[in-house]
Amino acid sequence: MNWYYHSRDPHYKQPFGAVKTGETVSLRIDGAPSALVELLLYLPNGPETLPMRWDGAAYRAAFTAPLSPCRMGYGFRINGRYFGAESGEATFADHPQTYGLTVYDGAFQTPEWFRHAVVYQIFPDRFFCSDRERFLRAARDYRATGRPIFVHDDPFEPPYYTPHGGAKAYAPDDYFGGDLPGIQAKLPYLASLGVTCIYLNPIFAAHSNHRYNTADYRSIDPLLGTNDDFSALCAAAKEYGIRIVLDGVFSHTGDDSIYFDRYGRYKTNGACESKDSPYYPWYRFYDYPKTYECWWNFETLPDVEETEPSYTEFIQGENGVLRTWMKAGASGWRLDVADELPDSFIRGVRRSIKGLDPDAVLIGEVWDNCATKFGPEGRRGYVNGDELDAPMNYRFREPTVEFLNGRSDAFTYANLWNALTEDYPKPFLDACLNLLGSHDTERIRTALCGIPDARTLSRAEQLAIHPDQATLARATKRVLLGYALMAVLPGVPCIYYGDEAGMTGMSDPLNRGMFPWGREDADLTERVRKLMRLHRESDAIRNGTTRIAAIGKQTLCVIRESEAETLLLIVNAADAPVKAVLFPAQFHEGEAATEPFALAGTYVDENGDALTARGSLSVSIPANGFRILKKA
Repeated sequence: MNWYYHSRDPHYKQPFGAVKTGETVSLRIDGAPSALVELLLYLPNGPETLPMRWDGAAYRAAFTAPLSPCRMGYGFRINGRYFGAESGEATFADHPQTYGLTVYDGAFQTPEWFRHAVVYQIFPDRFFCSDRERFLRAARDYRATGRPIFVHDDPFEPPYYTPHGGAKAYAPDDYFGGDLPGIQAKLPYLASLGVTCIYLNPIFAAHSNHRYNTADYRSIDPLLGTNDDFSALCAAAKEYGIRIVLDGVFSHTGDDSIYFDRYGRYKTNGACESKDSPYYPWYRFYDYPKTYECWWNFETLPDVEETEPSYTEFIQGENGVLRTWMKAGASGWRLDVADELPDSFIRGVRRSIKGLDPDAVLIGEVWDNCATKFGPEGRRGYVNGDELDAPMNYRFREPTVEFLNGRSDAFTYANLWNALTEDYPKPFLDACLNLLGSHDTERIRTALCGIPDARTLSRAEQLAIHPDQATLARATKRVLLGYALMAVLPGVPCIYYGDEAGMTGMSDPLNRGMFPWGREDADLTERVRKLMRLHRESDAIRNGTTRIAAIGKQTLCVIRESEAETLLLIVNAADAPVKAVLFPAQFHEGEAATEPFALAGTYVDENGDALTARGSLSVSIPANGFRILKKA
């Protein structure tokens, strides 16, 4: 008899995926009787071995998860040999074969409002300018300080991407004039998209258009407006049911800042001017004041010592930066380069913001698997329940782009998604910020043109890429496939400003153009609007279980099911139409697989066309298209 185990099939492991501290985990292996079968536990305090007992049909064992959050492993030994299985197929080896298991705080919860949100990310300088004359006055005041600033007259020209103004190196010192009142003016548009949360790239005083080189954490950048403008934006957004999340850049500051003051521009002494400065302990100098630790060796971005008590208090204290802006109206924070912040600092941020508002959300920029990532101090605690609520989910974006571009297949995509759901606690998974693009990636419409990897091209080469109309049209269809997946799969959809309007562009800074007001792709915008409405209104998406499976090489099906509703999304990423056939047996992985899917009844698509299922369902899908079916 063959031996069989599948970690993502609830027939063999209960509960599915990550488990709570102290929870009982039950395991089963199918195989031949009269064997010596052992369960091997790899725990933080050392290994343990438990016998698995034959019950007449299978070998079974149960254990209690550790009482503290961790990432543990487990495996099996059968008649002295180590057993493993990929998708259930047995393999034997002379060395351990281990399955990972995430153990998280059983009290962990993420904000309900955020789990049901639609997020819109805005790069503030590039969204909308409310008052051109005000912006030009602010630019003149800025220039009077001796700092370079270049103003675009044409909102439709690309951002500068080469050295300009006589400089020897490219600098992000060109501005289009977007401001906070401009965002406020466009709240009706954002509300019409179904947006319930705005994530703003940095808005504090800084000396670059991206503002990741903070100069003053307590002041809004004058080019964007005033502190009062921020409070007004939050108040106005609240009237539309929209919350504001801010970008916290706490791993480094700008060298031209109140805190470092490398150029002696400020009245108070910065760390670079005097060792008696209150900010001196924040930084790590090697040869004072000439050399110091920098973020990724950019000397304009001096690293801070996050665990320095005075810095921690400045950011997290009762009157610190976090709470100051939350009292002004913010509903949470996104932590820039969270994987470069100590776990203790992230825990402190969480305590600070949740202590003021238990509903505040904490998002982290983590590009890797949040459950398995290690750093210099060991395993990171992002998913433990006392750090992040959610990551920026690049683990959604990257497989989606590969699948929709035809560089991977539906089987790979479904496997990667099921692996993600196995690793992440459900409160964390449901809050993941699912994105197709951001300020750090190519525009999604450009990425889905099948273009070369931007990392292999110079900026000039990137700007020279101009896909033809047929390629762009196909990419637009693929964009909608991405939004359909984003709308239906668990997590929080995040629209990068202008992606819904058809913006294109390669990597930074070409992905940071001005929003094309008056030149939007109206059809794309409307179809994204409908998908976001579905995400917000569908009970199956809000409250249901999830099943995902490949039903063809480039055809994927997602089933969301609640007591009130059953919804199917079938995606065809191929350049030719397909006729897909769905069977219940295809959906054997995931939490929902504890109950077989009853594929029967009548299903109706968005056009009102009805299909009847009798144990299977045949669905025609156009090239680079999708269908959404609801059970009647």
